[in-house]
Amino acid sequence: MNAPKRDGHLDGHLPPEHPLSPHAKYRDLPPVGRLLSNYAVRDLWDTDFARLPWPLARQRRRARDFAERHMAPIADALDLAPHLAPGECHPDARALLREAGRQGWLSYFLPRPLGSMPWSTLAYPAIWQCSVIVEEFSRSCGGLMLLLSAHHLGAMPLLLAGNARQLLVDLPSVYRRCERGDPHLMAFAITEPGAGSDAEDGHGAATYRPGVVATPTAGGWLLNGRKCYISGGDLATSVTVFAALQGEGMESWTCFHVDAATPGFRGARTERKMGMRASGAAELEFVDVFVPHARVVGALRQGWAINRATLNASRIPVAAMGVGLARAATEAALDFARRYTLGGKPLVHYQEVQLQLATMVAETRAIRALVWQEARHAWRPRQLHASLAKFHATDVAQRVCEMAMDLVADHGVLHEQRVEKIFRDVRLTRIFEGTNQVNRLSLVEDWQGQLLDADHSMGV
Repeated sequence: MNAPKRDGHLDGHLPPEHPLSPHAKYRDLPPVGRLLSNYAVRDLWDTDFARLPWPLARQRRRARDFAERHMAPIADALDLAPHLAPGECHPDARALLREAGRQGWLSYFLPRPLGSMPWSTLAYPAIWQCSVIVEEFSRSCGGLMLLLSAHHLGAMPLLLAGNARQLLVDLPSVYRRCERGDPHLMAFAITEPGAGSDAEDGHGAATYRPGVVATPTAGGWLLNGRKCYISGGDLATSVTVFAALQGEGMESWTCFHVDAATPGFRGARTERKMGMRASGAAELEFVDVFVPHARVVGALRQGWAINRATLNASRIPVAAMGVGLARAATEAALDFARRYTLGGKPLVHYQEVQLQLATMVAETRAIRALVWQEARHAWRPRQLHASLAKFHATDVAQRVCEMAMDLVADHGVLHEQRVEKIFRDVRLTRIFEGTNQVNRLSLVEDWQGQLLDADHSMGV
């Protein structure tokens, strides 16, 4: 991120060798002063990543290398590709999934030999590892990041509530197939045509009439109804589906692990989306889809708790998506400012542009600090913390992307400048895993005991 030089410095700033430049003068301080002072020349982003524990730093470097080698080169082609019918997959996307599986990016929530997580990362919450990886993938392409990451969302209920067989046999078999380069993708299905926020907020769910219903039958259950906006649902080999039991309300929600090859299951359509186009959002249809008792995840009527716990685990990585997209927008804006000239000099030499870039960097690093603060303690993710990180980081990320659009000005609408794609991609982060309005209410829901207790200190 070194800016172009004009006689060794930006306009309005002193060259490093100038007598009044701290870069030179700090070297003349006595030993204690040098120990307590720093003016090191280091990439802004690497300053943060240098503070990661080494196992996570190693995963981050691997993720960045994978994203730059395998995601960035195909990002534009997948974003601009014609809309595909349900179940169809672009050849480049299929190749990416195979390579991601072989390199362990579809199986890193369990340690070897059950999955691909390095044993050295077990000392840290898996959510932190996931957040670091997701940031790197988002920086290269929001849509391809979602294509890979939605799989982990689909598998999360098995991790959180699966019985021993599901956790130690079923999920590892999914992971092993991915690692062989024959991806078994999973998807997470809660949203229904009549219930978006009602599937994520208890107050709305209390009066909602469930659209997907499970009816008891010999040996298991029959599922009927529709789910919508399911990321990767039409490509999934299996889906964790949440359904109410016949004759009961949302309090009976139960999670079922559905094999997509089961008769009656169908990917009915995929949406024409504004952003993250490389990952499809599918409407799924269930017509007497049989699910055996052994494929019930957790226990009957435990689905609402599994759903909420899954959202709490996934909202911090969604916040990390915002960080990666904000970082991508900042880098794209800086690249433009270094290349584009006005009045005979690159934009980066104008103080107004420097102020804009400084604000974008500060906002991006601030939300990364928030994500890491929550992720490093997310052994048991709490709703208040996860929701806060999600809505604040993604709101700020969109503002950073808007600042990039402002800086690039009329060039910002051109696809080749990258900013317009990032701008389209970032908007979805404020919608899925609960809209940011729902996440604000989730914070209040978790906090309401203190809000109602007049004797309790209200310090935040």
